[in-house]
Amino acid sequence: MLLKNFFIGLSQNQLLNSLAKKYGTRLGAQSVVAGTNMEEMIQSVKELNAQGISATIDNLGEFVSEKKEATEAKEQIIDVIEAIHENNVDAHISLKPTQLGLDIDYNFCFDNLKEIVTKADQYEIFINFDMEDYDHLQPSFDLIDELSKEHNNIGTVIQSYFFESEANIKKYKDYRLRIVKGAYKESENLAYQDKQDIDHNFIQLIEYHLLNGKFTSIATHDHHIINHVKQFVKDNNIAKDKFEFQMLYGFRKDLQLQLANEGYNFCTYVPFGSDWYGYFMRRLAERPQNINLVVRQAFNKKTNTVIGVGIGAFLLGRLSKKINR
Repeated sequence: MLLKNFFIGLSQNQLLNSLAKKYGTRLGAQSVVAGTNMEEMIQSVKELNAQGISATIDNLGEFVSEKKEATEAKEQIIDVIEAIHENNVDAHISLKPTQLGLDIDYNFCFDNLKEIVTKADQYEIFINFDMEDYDHLQPSFDLIDELSKEHNNIGTVIQSYFFESEANIKKYKDYRLRIVKGAYKESENLAYQDKQDIDHNFIQLIEYHLLNGKFTSIATHDHHIINHVKQFVKDNNIAKDKFEFQMLYGFRKDLQLQLANEGYNFCTYVPFGSDWYGYFMRRLAERPQNINLVVRQAFNKKTNTVIGVGIGAFLLGRLSKKINR
């Protein structure tokens, strides 16, 4: 828990985030981010597609506090939608409402999202609403409820550490859902704190949606849970077109390819852009073992990124001290 809180604290440090944007490639950001611009990202998606893997694309950024920045994010996401269509790649969009202005004004955020969802609907591209911390949970569901009155290309995320996730997965069972464990620091009054409790609820939610839901995206790097799901779908005669496995770009690449080769639908979460630091620190908070995966892969590729990405937190801290001096 201390390690988790440490990484969450780093993810929220504005100085470290700004330093990461400047020094990102030196800190091994290329190991976890599929490019810093559109061209690099599309090339990464094409490479995944060539291996039988689809992508969900995240234009990195969140907790925006200025309308100008939110509008720019909206335009960038629309550009991604156009790029998916023009390049005919197998991909869809993941976005965060706070990046589109949820902390600024609800109606302003709704208008931005409506424009995005409408454009995606024209091309039959799916939009997944990433869920954030608890304070944004209900407003995000409200946005989904409103937009769903006119569009059916919307889905969202259920986080297994929240006590209320069982009720939410039942309410939204007719949606395409991604099931995750959760990566924010939440109160013990709202969320499970123990890993075993989170894992247990995670499996319960997955099984419920596999049996009752529209389409299930199972987002985990845990091969024990993956093996459990494999056996569960076999025992319950659940067709492979009813679900997919998801992992993050840059993590457990061999297992990603193995699952795709075994005939399972597989989708890689593809973040791109310079605003990568908070995203990655939360991935380490969610599962600190992730740092080993990235560092090991970096050395396997014989890069000279001695610190890998996770240890970049240490280097950024050193950089910030030098600047302050």
